[in-house]
Amino acid sequence: MPDPAQQPVLIFVGDDYEDMELQYPKYRLREAGHPVVVAGLEAGVTYHGKHGYPQRSEADVADLNATDFAGLVVPGGWMPDKLRRYDAVKRLTADIHTQGKMLGSICHGAWINISAGVVAGYRYTSTPGIRDDLVNAGVSAWVDEEAVIDRHHVSARRPDDCPAFCRAMLEVLSRPS
Repeated sequence: MPDPAQQPVLIFVGDDYEDMELQYPKYRLREAGHPVVVAGLEAGVTYHGKHGYPQRSEADVADLNATDFAGLVVPGGWMPDKLRRYDAVKRLTADIHTQGKMLGSICHGAWINISAGVVAGYRYTSTPGIRDDLVNAGVSAWVDEEAVIDRHHVSARRPDDCPAFCRAMLEVLSRPS
């Protein structure tokens, strides 16, 4: 299996992503030496965050394979509610999970994990607005903490939790494969 430190980390993007929940992890992961690929429903498209920050998609989710990535980051905003409707997004998320790779979600990002069917039995945090969705999807517990690690899943509540979220993701990514 390839060294996870050499494999890129995937970040989903789409219109109305939460600006800080994408940009902060993107730069923090790069700063720590992890290559990053930002992917949306189309390659080469510029998507705009809730606060207007532009982010160009480098790849089309449908063209990607989980084996090529060390993990996945799912930012929040309204983007996850839109992206979770696409089979390619759910398939890739489920494959990342099945392969035991780091699966990070912040705020509303866990909506994609719920739709991919990968949260049952895991301890999670999120924005309180989707607490019931996570509980109904079978999480072992929903907690109000800035960041939670449960095996290879990492979750956080909101933009202010980005420092703890990134520390937790880097901890999971640094584990031997």
